Amino acid sequence: MVVNHKIEKRPRGRPQVRCDDDTKSLIIEAANGQFHECGYAAASMSGIAQNAGVSTKTLYRLFPTKADLFACMISDRIGRFFLAINPDAPTNEDMRAGLERMLTAYGMLTLSDDTIDIIRLVIGESDRFPELAASFYERAIVKTNAVMEAWLREQVEHGRLALDDPHAASGMLRGMMVMEPQRAAMLRQMPAPQSEEIRARAKMCAKLFLKGCAV
Repeated sequence: MVVNHKIEKRPRGRPQVRCDDDTKSLIIEAANGQFHECGYAAASMSGIAQNAGVSTKTLYRLFPTKADLFACMISDRIGRFFLAINPDAPTNEDMRAGLERMLTAYGMLTLSDDTIDIIRLVIGESDRFPELAASFYERAIVKTNAVMEAWLREQVEHGRLALDDPHAASGMLRGMMVMEPQRAAMLRQMPAPQSEEIRARAKMCAKLFLKGCAV
């Protein structure tokens, strides 16, 4: 009797492909490490690709230049801030609670060690790479100010605040929240504040601000 021994064959097919968004996240994380460790000028695109576990071809397809990669890294960080401020919060939310929530999210963004390191990098290398300063200004400073300004304008429209210039007020509010602790941390005179310190500062700033212009 002849016995046929069948050999099971593994199904053949393409390996699972990672989507571009997931690949971008890996690359941005690797770039963040390279920029902090080496600085912008010395950061290597091939090194970033290697640390991210992708080919240089894939890296350049998604980020044609190092400047593009840096800009997207900043945008990714600001995107997290937009999520943290909860744009879907109800319009009838208590004004002080809403302001504290927004200032806390802004403080968590701008007073983190990671962000402070990025600001140091931008300032240190902006003479040689002015595109860094332009990218950071447009994607970080202008966008976060626009969010706060829009919130202030909404409060004015609802008759809750009396402000002649919400744009200028937004800049003053952001400065009150982060300038002193951020400057001390950047100059390495004080450690960056922790979460509880940021929340306490947000409450104090909201109270001071609303005492000055609440209706």
